[in-house]
Amino acid sequence: MDPQHIAHILKKGEGLTIEFKKASKELPGNLFETICAFLNRQGGTILLGVDDSGKLIGLDKNKADQLCRNLVNLSNNSEKLDPVFLLQPTILEIEGKSIIHVFVPSSSQVHKSKGKIYDRSTDGDFVLNTHSKISDLYAQKATNYSENTIYPYLNESHFENGIIEKAKNLIRANRPSHPWLELSGTAFYKAAGLYRTDLNTNTEGFTLAALLLFGKEEAILSMLPHYRIEAILRRVDTSRYDDRETIRRNLIISYEMLMQFLAKHLLDKFYMEGDLRISLREHIFRELVANFLIHREYINPRVSTLEISVDRCILRNANKPHLFGSIQPDECESYPKNPHITKFFVQIARAEELGTGIRNVFKYSRLYSGIAPVFMEKDVFEVIVPLSKPKKTTTKTTTKTTTKTTTKTTTKTTTKNARLILEYFHQNASGTIKELAKKLNLSEDGIRYHLKKLKAQKKLTYVGSPRKGYWQVLVSKLKN
Repeated sequence: MDPQHIAHILKKGEGLTIEFKKASKELPGNLFETICAFLNRQGGTILLGVDDSGKLIGLDKNKADQLCRNLVNLSNNSEKLDPVFLLQPTILEIEGKSIIHVFVPSSSQVHKSKGKIYDRSTDGDFVLNTHSKISDLYAQKATNYSENTIYPYLNESHFENGIIEKAKNLIRANRPSHPWLELSGTAFYKAAGLYRTDLNTNTEGFTLAALLLFGKEEAILSMLPHYRIEAILRRVDTSRYDDRETIRRNLIISYEMLMQFLAKHLLDKFYMEGDLRISLREHIFRELVANFLIHREYINPRVSTLEISVDRCILRNANKPHLFGSIQPDECESYPKNPHITKFFVQIARAEELGTGIRNVFKYSRLYSGIAPVFMEKDVFEVIVPLSKPKKTTTKTTTKTTTKTTTKTTTKTTTKNARLILEYFHQNASGTIKELAKKLNLSEDGIRYHLKKLKAQKKLTYVGSPRKGYWQVLVSKLKN
């Protein structure tokens, strides 16, 4: 969460999805009333250490860490919040003062705080105390979130072998002291919101969210026979495809398969952030693929697609739109379509808050291609990620100018090919000439020509024997 976004929240002021609370050495007494109301309505942001007018008051800096720990523990305490919903507050330094940022998503369940059900309006939090209003809230949750559907006969034998331990290892790597790690069996699933009881029907069991996160392929398809994700490459054979992968696995495995498909077909452009080399491809698509999976409407039979072409990557999935039209990084509201799936992806460090994630995609996409991505929310949610700038074409009329242009183009093409070769071997030191020729659509003799020049320029060398050696890039920075 960057200071500019906090400034935007402070300027916007309190409302349906924003709440400011003073706090110095202890949590406000009515904090969980607001958390409960946000969970029951459409989520929101709470800033601790800010007064009602939006003025920064700040926290006791010596108490900030303890306040965060207390908030996490209380959010996992059914006496304070029932059902529990684990939150992840963060400490921020703004204008020399410490504040705590708490993001609360909309939940697919109805929550209580100290036995009371709270709802949210522009005027603040209020208690639902009539049977009709409480029934309306339960009906709204049931309608809005298909992930909450209970399957009474679904059990752990329908889950992928080793998937729970894999998920716990991912949580452990992200947060070694995570409270879920101490839980096992039904307690673990309940804490994650993946095993619940429907108070209207008294039905109990695993939910659609649990099936999608952990299920074996045959178990998922028995409930959702239309379920599949198509990853497609169209660069040469645009009428059909150059490569294609049909994915019907659970979301944890699907995420890994999609990231592998992208790594296979997209170059990871060389970029330094300070003294550290970072993966632009990873920073862009880690968040996009997670959102692609966790915000889909899974009862809709439309196939989700990820398509790579020459100059762009387009992701499309079925959607239950909250707003229609384009989404901008400074204007997007957090509205997860599947809150429990979203929460689980956050815990395993494969997703961030919706607003933060989109802002990162815009930032790194501009660095990758020079062009901002497009997010469009309609009945089909679409994201277009440019992979390169459009090429400018100019017609020359004289022979002299044409010759000069041709020479410049040839030189530019040669330079580009050399850069692509260096980038390829930077990521695939043991790659072969045959693989590289296929990837760049060049002849093997053409690749050898470039390798000879790069060796002469001392930009590239081959280390070791012809059979077991590897390529080593000798330049520290690759120019576009």
